[in-house]
Amino acid sequence: MQGVGFRPFVYATATRLGIRGFVRNRGSEVEIQAEGDQFEAFLEEVSRGPPLSRIDRVEVLQDPGPFPGDFSIQPSGSGSLSGMIPPDIATCDQCLQDIHTAGGRYSGYWCTSCVNCGPRYSIIRDLPYDRERTSMDAFPMCPECKDEYHDPSSRRHHAQTIACASCGPKLRLFDGEGNDVSSGDIIAETARILDAGYIVAIRGIGGFHLACIESSAGELKRRLGRSEQPFAVMVRPDVVDRIAILSAEDQMLLESCQRPIVVLGKRDPDAHQDISNLHTIGCMLPYTGLHHLLFSRLSHPILIMTSANMPGYPMITGIDVAMARMHGHVDFFLTHDRQIVNRCDDSVVRDGFIIRLSRGMAPRRTAIDLGNTSILAVGPELNANVTIYRDGFCTTSPHVGNVRNPQTYAYLQETIENLGRLLGGDYEYIAHDAHPQFLSTRYARELAGEHGAALVPVQHHQAHIAATTTSPCIGIAIDGVGYGEDGTIWGGEIFAGSIPGYERVGHLEVVPMPGGDLATRFPERMLYGILPTPSITALLASRGWTDLELSVLDSQISRGINVVPTSSTGRVLDAAAALLGICRERTYDGEPAMKLESFAVGGKARQWDLDYIQVGGKEVFSTRALLQKAMGEMERCKDHDQRAMRSIAASFQFNLARGIAGMAIHAAYKRDLPIVALSGGVAYNRVIRETIRNLVTTSGLELRMNPDYPLGDGCISYGQCVYAGVSAGIEK
Repeated sequence: MQGVGFRPFVYATATRLGIRGFVRNRGSEVEIQAEGDQFEAFLEEVSRGPPLSRIDRVEVLQDPGPFPGDFSIQPSGSGSLSGMIPPDIATCDQCLQDIHTAGGRYSGYWCTSCVNCGPRYSIIRDLPYDRERTSMDAFPMCPECKDEYHDPSSRRHHAQTIACASCGPKLRLFDGEGNDVSSGDIIAETARILDAGYIVAIRGIGGFHLACIESSAGELKRRLGRSEQPFAVMVRPDVVDRIAILSAEDQMLLESCQRPIVVLGKRDPDAHQDISNLHTIGCMLPYTGLHHLLFSRLSHPILIMTSANMPGYPMITGIDVAMARMHGHVDFFLTHDRQIVNRCDDSVVRDGFIIRLSRGMAPRRTAIDLGNTSILAVGPELNANVTIYRDGFCTTSPHVGNVRNPQTYAYLQETIENLGRLLGGDYEYIAHDAHPQFLSTRYARELAGEHGAALVPVQHHQAHIAATTTSPCIGIAIDGVGYGEDGTIWGGEIFAGSIPGYERVGHLEVVPMPGGDLATRFPERMLYGILPTPSITALLASRGWTDLELSVLDSQISRGINVVPTSSTGRVLDAAAALLGICRERTYDGEPAMKLESFAVGGKARQWDLDYIQVGGKEVFSTRALLQKAMGEMERCKDHDQRAMRSIAASFQFNLARGIAGMAIHAAYKRDLPIVALSGGVAYNRVIRETIRNLVTTSGLELRMNPDYPLGDGCISYGQCVYAGVSAGIEK
C-alpha cells in the first residue's frame, strides 16, 4: 500500500461516507481508526483499495475510542517492514493531459506526477514512503503545490512526488565536452538535436539511456563496439503496430503502468536491421513526462533507447560518471537534478514471460509461507538479483547484472544493504549458489559471519525448479551453464522430487567444452567438442582455421587438456549455430542461440529419430547424434540453399525440444508425478518452449512455468529463498 495514494484514497472514502477517525502509515502497513453509520461500506471499499494497491490482508479490531469529530491523515509512525516497496510507475493519462494543457500549472513540465504515477523505488531512502524519506525532499514545495498536497479533492493529495516548474527538479543540457548549453526550451532543443542525428545520453527514472534516431543506430553501435547486439526502441504509440506484430497481451503490457520493453516479432523480419538483425524487436512506449514531451516535438516516431551502461554492468545514475564513461560515445547529455537513490534498468518481457525483472515490476513482492524465519538469497553470478523473505513474503530486487564485474559486485552489495534497510536486514539463513568460487558465494559467507546466519548452498538448476513450484514434480531446467553436483557444468537437466530432495534423473549428453569459457565465445570450438569428426575438421578448415589451430583443438579433445564437460542446452544450440555458419563469435550473451532461432523462422521443421542412452542409471538424450543428423542434412543440402538451411535450423530446435520433453515424460510416468516444471533461459525460445509444452500436456501431464519471475537466471534468488525456507521448515 506504499506509494499508491492509499491514505488520500482512505481519506476521500471516509469523508464521502461520513466516517470519523484517522489513517496513518505504520512502516509497511496502514492503520485506520474508523467509526460511523456506514462503516461496513467503508470497510468494503478500503479493503479493495485504489487501483495500484495490493492488499494482503485486512484485520478489524474493536476500538472503544474516543473518536474525533472528523477524519484526518496523521503523520507516519514506525511499524512493520515486511510490506510493499513501491516500484516506479509510468506517468498516468491525467498527468499527461495536465502536461499537454496549455496555460495550466503543469503545462510542459517534464516531472509532473500524482498519487497514481511517477517515481517510487528509484527515489526511496527509507519507509514509510513520505517525501522526507525520498530524494524529493531536496525540492521544497511551492505554495501552489502545498495547496494541492493538502487538498482532499485533488488527486495530488499527499502525492509525495508533487512538483511543478517553480519548485521541482530542473533539466540541463550539456554538450559532449561537458559544456552547459541549456537555453530556452531544453526539451525542444534536445528533440532538434536528436532529429539531426546526434546521440544523446538521457537521464531518466533509474539511470541513463543512450538515445538516437534509427538512421544513427549504426553509428551508435560503432561507437559502443556492439556491432551485433540488438537495441531496444521507444516508439510513438501509433507506430508500434506498423513495425511489429502485436497480440492483445502484448498491447496490454506495452500500455500498462509498468511500461516494460516488450520483445515483438517484426512485421518484416528483414526490416530495421541497424536496430536488430533478429526477427524480433524490443519496443516500449514513452513512460515519463520527459519522454512524452520529447516525442511531441520529434519528427521521428522511433528512438533507440538503450542503457548507457555496458551489458551486465549497473545503470549509470550520476552525470559526472556518465560524462566520464560516455565521453566520445555521445554528443550531448540531457540530465536533471533529482538524485537517483536506487538505480533501475528497464524490464523486458517476451510472450508474456519476464526476461528482465526491473523498473515497474520490481521490487517484486510475493506471498509465500516459508515459516517464521528470515532469509536472504544473494542470487547467481550472471543476471543476478537478490531476494529477502520476512513474515510471509519474498521481496525480490530489480535486476543487478553480472556479478563477475567489480562494479556490479559492488552494486550487489549496495542492493542487499538498501533492501535490507527497507525490509529489516537481520537474517537467520543466507542462501547462495552452490558454486564455491562465485563472488556472490563469497559475499554470502561474509554476511553469514556478520549476522550469525546459517549458509544454505543451492544448486543452480534446482533453484530454477524451486522458483517454479514447491510441489513434487519433474523439473526441466534448460539454460547455459550452472555448477553441477558432480563438478561438471550442467544446463540440460531433468529432476524428480521436491525440495530439498531433487534427484537428477536425466540430462543432455555430457560433451567437452574445449578451452572452457573460450568455447562460449567461439561456438565452433563447441561444435568440434561435440563432433570431432573429419567432416567438421574439413568444415572449419574451409572457414579459415589453420592446420595448427585444428591440431591444438584436436589435442585438447583427445588428451582432455583444458576441457570442461557440460550438459548445457545453451552450448548445444551454440554448436548448431556454428554448424550452420550463423554465428562464429559470440559478442553478447545468448547471441548464437538467438540468431539460430531467428534463422529458423520460415524453415519447416521435420521430425528426426531421437537417440536415448542410459548412463549411471539416468536417461540421457544424445546431442551428438542430433548434431550428426543436422550435419548429414547439411551435407545433402545443395549449395547450402537458404530455405533448406533454415529448415535444418528449425528441425534442430524442434527435435532438441522433443528429446528434452521425452526424458521428462518418461520420468513423470515412471515416478507417477503428474506435474512438470519448466525453467531456464532456453525456454524463451518459442519453438522449444511450445514444443515441450505441447508434448507434456498431450501426454496428460500439467506443465508449470512461473509467470511472475524470469525464466532465466532472474528467478534464481527467489528459488534459492524458497529452497532455503522449505528446507529449514523440514529440518525444524
